Amino acid sequence: MKIVSVFNITLLLMFWVSNAQAVTDLQRWMLSIPVDETHNGRADNIKERELVAGFAYSPYFEVTADRLVFRSPVQGPKTSSNTSYTRSELREMLRAGDKQIKSQGVTRNNWVFSSAPEQDQRLAGAVDGVMEAELAVNYVTTTGDKRQVGRVVIGQIHANHDEPIRLYYRKLPQHQKGSIYFAHDRIGRKNQWIEMIGSKSSSAPEPENGIALNERFTYRIAVSGNLLTVTLKKAGDEDIVQQLDMSHSGYDQGGQYMYFKAGVYNQNKSGEPDDYVQATFYRIDVSH
Repeated sequence: MKIVSVFNITLLLMFWVSNAQAVTDLQRWMLSIPVDETHNGRADNIKERELVAGFAYSPYFEVTADRLVFRSPVQGPKTSSNTSYTRSELREMLRAGDKQIKSQGVTRNNWVFSSAPEQDQRLAGAVDGVMEAELAVNYVTTTGDKRQVGRVVIGQIHANHDEPIRLYYRKLPQHQKGSIYFAHDRIGRKNQWIEMIGSKSSSAPEPENGIALNERFTYRIAVSGNLLTVTLKKAGDEDIVQQLDMSHSGYDQGGQYMYFKAGVYNQNKSGEPDDYVQATFYRIDVSH
């Protein structure tokens, strides 16, 4: 009986990991979750090999059949002193578990724009990139400051200290459908905000072509040199495409390195402690 039990458990683990890998290549991601099992005062990071081995931590990171579920409460451990918000989020790791490659800097673990200096392009793990994700936002916060309620970042390109893009979903408590917009950080300059569906305003009317909770949609974030292209796709509607010229944003200078992020980055720190954001990802494809 014990042999059969172990065999069944092994099959279940193989099925679980296989399905997770069908969503995305987990050996090329690190996960941050809003718990502190290591008692170091920071959110825990789960490295590539642990993810491939079948890591899960309910309810913040769950693997169910052909999906990954991310949840992040208003209060919880943060990844660093530079952020006020919690997250359950994947961080791209091109090194695929090779710890001899440094995770930070212009190394084989990260990528650069094709507008970056040639030396950086030679040192980096890749040049330019595309991330496409199919997902549904399941829940957003309903309590707290009206400027923060209902906000969550569902995809990013992160650089050294700034983000070329933070892609937001926001649904106000009185609305049935949510908006999509993104922020573009410019080094040493004022950030840009680009609205794609509806508005980022706390007093905006409900967007007619908005996205409801649990409605599946796809976003695509692509960089070619200094050109950022963001595409939204959902059933029954034409694709929405927004392009942005980043030639004056500072990311083509030496030393700037990039990595994709996907999951939920809660953008509410004022709500009830157990209020939360949650999203289910069915597919995350990255190419360089």
